[in-house]
Amino acid sequence: MQYMRNQFTSLHFLVAGVVVIGASIMTTLAQASGARTNGPVSYADAVERAAPAVVNVFSSRVLERQFAPRFNAPPGMRSNRRQREENRGSGVIVDAKGYIVTSSHVVQGADKIEVVLHSGERLQATMVGSDPDSGVAVLHIDLSDRSAKAGQLQVIALGASSSLRVGDVVLAIGNPFGVGQTVTMGVVSATGRSHLGISKFENFIQTDASINPGNSGGALIDAQGELVAINAAIFSRSGGSQGIGFAIPVDMVRGIMRQLLDTGRASRGWLGIGGKSMTAALAGSYGLKPDMKGVLISQVFNKGPAGEAGLRPGDVITRIDETPINSSFDIVNTVASKAVGSDVRIQGWRGAAPLDLAVTLQERERSGEEQETR
Repeated sequence: MQYMRNQFTSLHFLVAGVVVIGASIMTTLAQASGARTNGPVSYADAVERAAPAVVNVFSSRVLERQFAPRFNAPPGMRSNRRQREENRGSGVIVDAKGYIVTSSHVVQGADKIEVVLHSGERLQATMVGSDPDSGVAVLHIDLSDRSAKAGQLQVIALGASSSLRVGDVVLAIGNPFGVGQTVTMGVVSATGRSHLGISKFENFIQTDASINPGNSGGALIDAQGELVAINAAIFSRSGGSQGIGFAIPVDMVRGIMRQLLDTGRASRGWLGIGGKSMTAALAGSYGLKPDMKGVLISQVFNKGPAGEAGLRPGDVITRIDETPINSSFDIVNTVASKAVGSDVRIQGWRGAAPLDLAVTLQERERSGEEQETR
């Protein structure tokens, strides 16, 4: 028995020695390749930091519906009945004074909004402002009725969505199907998703973290517990999560939130052009280089900022300030992110000659007033 014990003792140290040597080799290789070696094995700390700032949002509005006592009843026998339509989603506390960011469709048309905090407190909320063009809304809850023992609201830390990379771990926090606060995990599947038809200005982060009905307006956080996006929509054939979710980047949310808090509405820059994304065929028809990237101006609006600055149909835009322009969508998002009245530098080509102009942006008409595409 003593011999067996010694054998096992030696085996134990031998295995431990292999593990230590292997770990040392792997550490050296990881350091040589610049790989990260200190990733968390649990995201509980991140959730603990962020979850108290994620709330449930319940909104409702009164609708009038026509009711008939029997099928195919004549108009004279029909009557209008008022019914309350309810909607639910999630939101994120961004300021200790009671300001909450959520998705605009969660509270669209609502005449009554209630917020349930992580602690279970139920508070009335009012709309500060909504921007359907981006899908962002800001609410405010009245804190005057809260008990002094309730303490200060937990506020989420805002991260930087511009630093996200495909493959980064993210966690979605919300209230799916009304079952209660739930956390799901996934990765960033893609960034800069557009042309989805969800909102007018799209620059979504795509994730496979499970997002379901009720998650809209909730938080998408990184591994440190910082907000990187607001959950907005899913692609689904069944109504449930199929691993394709979309969230509004916090860098976009931050600017819209500031405008809604200051003025109750979001304003965006307007360049005043119509254009087409450059293709080899399009470049060839205008006598340009077939590999040229950018947007070909097809229309310049009268008295618009682009026209006043000297831009003409046939010009090609390749850069606005420091942002490369490869598609019409790039112009829409870049110009819309700029403040009204700000000067932007437009670079590109006029035939074979380089183009470099300064343009002072005007305000884009709000949703429903289709001024132009850019």
